[in-house]
Amino acid sequence: MDVAESEAKARWVRHQVLEMIAGARRGHIGGSFSSTDILVALYYGGLLRFDSSNPEWELRDRFIMSKGHSAEALYAVLAGVGFFDIEVLRTYGESGSILGGHVDHNLSGIEVSTGSLGHGLGIAAGLALAAKLDRKDYLSVVLLGDGECYEGSIWESAMFGAHQGLGKLVAIIDRNRQITLDYTEDANRLDPLLQKWEAFGWEAVELNGHAFEDIFRAWEHVRARQSDRPIVLIANTIKGKGVSFMEGDLAWHHNVPSGEQLEIARRELEIDV
Repeated sequence: MDVAESEAKARWVRHQVLEMIAGARRGHIGGSFSSTDILVALYYGGLLRFDSSNPEWELRDRFIMSKGHSAEALYAVLAGVGFFDIEVLRTYGESGSILGGHVDHNLSGIEVSTGSLGHGLGIAAGLALAAKLDRKDYLSVVLLGDGECYEGSIWESAMFGAHQGLGKLVAIIDRNRQITLDYTEDANRLDPLLQKWEAFGWEAVELNGHAFEDIFRAWEHVRARQSDRPIVLIANTIKGKGVSFMEGDLAWHHNVPSGEQLEIARRELEIDV
């Protein structure tokens, strides 16, 4: 997919997220919107190796959505690329639905259940070590929230990955600079985040997490590099990206749009429903 196609697909994904959350009256819309472009690039842009008709394909790249509360965006993407029927999205949040508020490994295309923050990087590091020992070429990729980087387990895993020489371990940070009720730099400063990862022995790259050109360029480097250092992509994003009144507003960590707000969001996402 080129940039224009990717942007159109991202609008479609955000629309699906909007309708899922509005219908269920629950969800995490802000973080789902901030991570949408990253997920679209990974799955629609050909960055990840996967086969939706064979989810257990041995050579697939392993992807872990560590910020599991942003499940809605991943559900929409996985349905869109064929892991399950798109109509299933309409059941989100209903009693008995396979789509819960956090990602679940029982759903096709999801490697690990997540939601308790801080665990995804350690699991990805274990998968990367297994690949190294088995001489497999797949990547182990994990999407982290920046607030998640407050967890000590993240830095334990970062040390482990560098010490073990896990060059096929890739972390992506959704750097939207917000947590549930505050801004990261006011609550507990993370900057200088890039230099911190470098100090832990990682290669660190900063990019615009909403610019597909940046994401694609960074991934070309990920694929081409010959290194035993793990790599982290710090993707600067905007929480609530795509809907003007949500962007950067702390209220939209898990607020639910309704009435006029819902209609405005639909119009801004160029959706006629």
